[in-house]
Amino acid sequence: MSAQIPQAMTIDIFSDVMCPWCLIGYGQLTKALTELDGEVKAELRWRPFELNPNMAEEGEEQDAHLAKKYQRSDEERAAIRAQMKDIADKAGVSLTYEGDDPDRPAMMWNTREAHMLLAFALEQAGPQVQTALKLALFKAHFNERRNVSDREVLLDIAASVGLHREAAKAALEDEALLARVIAEERQAWDMNISGVPAMVVNGKFMIPGAQAPEVYVNALRRVAEKEAAAE
Repeated sequence: MSAQIPQAMTIDIFSDVMCPWCLIGYGQLTKALTELDGEVKAELRWRPFELNPNMAEEGEEQDAHLAKKYQRSDEERAAIRAQMKDIADKAGVSLTYEGDDPDRPAMMWNTREAHMLLAFALEQAGPQVQTALKLALFKAHFNERRNVSDREVLLDIAASVGLHREAAKAALEDEALLARVIAEERQAWDMNISGVPAMVVNGKFMIPGAQAPEVYVNALRRVAEKEAAAE
């Protein structure tokens, strides 16, 4: 009996660097893909979605931003943070600040240029390097509380995953690349994506939200079966 050939699929992950549930969703998806090893061979691609496209250059303190945007009390926000931390830990990812400055505030930043950099990484270096960049951006934001809207910070992060710094700098000044990112964001809205993460499998099957690993396993297994039957 011949060995099973894994079903190849693409998973486009619409997400934002500011989104803790996007990092959690990635951790849960990674666990699912490990369980599906031998059944599914997935290529991950990160697509842009800005939670706060009009965020000012100076950013906004995170807790104040969330209090204003979601109208939650101090106690409610603390409970949500504790819940997210617990889920993140179980997903194998971290939302915990690891820096040396206890007074360094958690901030919300404009992510337009971060998305441009991610689009450049996918185009020039492929999905694996793009994922490495996305994870480096998550780490810079959540674990190091760096300003990921600052161009020099972005270029440092790009270089850290092997992208050419000057080429990355040129990409951030590329009007055609900017237009492509904006078009992909519009595409998300056209697909009725209003929150992230949202994972689109093979361009046609959507899995919304940060799901438990077993939900991803079941959904991806169903997609694999459908795609295999259609071949």
